[in-house]
Amino acid sequence: MNGRTIAITRSPEDSAQFAELAARDGARAMPLPTIELVPRDDMVDSTLREISENDPDYTVFMSSKAVRLLFDAAESESKLEKLQLAVANTSVVAVGPVTRGALEGRGIRVAHTPERYSSVGVGEVFSALGAEGKKVFVPRSGASTPFLRDLLTKMGLDVHELHLYDVRASGGPQWDEFRELLPRGGIDGIVFTSASSVRAFFELMHGAELPEGIRAVAIGPFTADELAKFGVEHTIAGVHTVPGAFDAIKSALAAGGAT
Repeated sequence: MNGRTIAITRSPEDSAQFAELAARDGARAMPLPTIELVPRDDMVDSTLREISENDPDYTVFMSSKAVRLLFDAAESESKLEKLQLAVANTSVVAVGPVTRGALEGRGIRVAHTPERYSSVGVGEVFSALGAEGKKVFVPRSGASTPFLRDLLTKMGLDVHELHLYDVRASGGPQWDEFRELLPRGGIDGIVFTSASSVRAFFELMHGAELPEGIRAVAIGPFTADELAKFGVEHTIAGVHTVPGAFDAIKSALAAGGAT
């Protein structure tokens, strides 16, 4: 990995773990912001109302971003304790360890984290619980796919989703260097961290295609599906986490002999 440059479709703040892993292997991580989160004005009140009116048995958080946005907004509106009590009155499921950590940092006890950090893994949790007929509340991104909702509904669960925020394409100053290096072979690989980041990436590319030979990694299956729509050859991380994606790009570069 010495001397290689790997872009990751996250902000500098959100790509710190990836940058650390890359540095250990002598590579350079290039944070490449692609999306901006646009919180919905009433997300705290809507969440409180959803829990109060529907009395869900479970609350499922599918990203640390949703946790941060919701609890930060509640704190700014002086409704943090009310939100904590409402969520704590349900059994909480976190899709993965980062989301779990974000919740625990806000004083929320997480009852379940799947072995596979994905919608499929969340489905496996509910299958093991035998939760047919139970109510599930999922506060999440407006850009999310219906896969989880449909999966849990087929399992006999009563699913209520609430969209906390929307996403839109938004780059940053890092794109200037990326656009300069990309056609010169200065980017060895790109890690795509969400389906929405794939869509935003190609919107920001203004129709330009990726050069041949560049290695692309999708952090999970939905991200991979989106890459396939754009005709991008890619590898899917075996473990749907940042370390898993790093291992995948490392293996892809080693197999391809990219320089």
